[in-house]
Amino acid sequence: MLAFPGVFRGLLDAQGRAVTDEMLIAAARALAGVVSASELGPHYIIPSVFNPEVSSAVAAAVRDAAVRNGGGHPARRS
Repeated sequence: MLAFPGVFRGLLDAQGRAVTDEMLIAAARALAGVVSASELGPHYIIPSVFNPEVSSAVAAAVRDAAVRNGGGHPARRS
């Protein structure tokens, strides 16, 4: 639920045709990066579904991974 919209937005932005392991790893790292060190704790290790940064962070990471690994093309974001 957290990654779904961002993964597909990133794939669309990169004009990619397939989701790769590298894209999913990039998405997971982006999710982890949304939680700041001061927020991190035993009961808060992944961001809330209501966090507005999640989708854009995941989309950017997936887009970059797709382009970096030849699975997409740099595209303008609308």
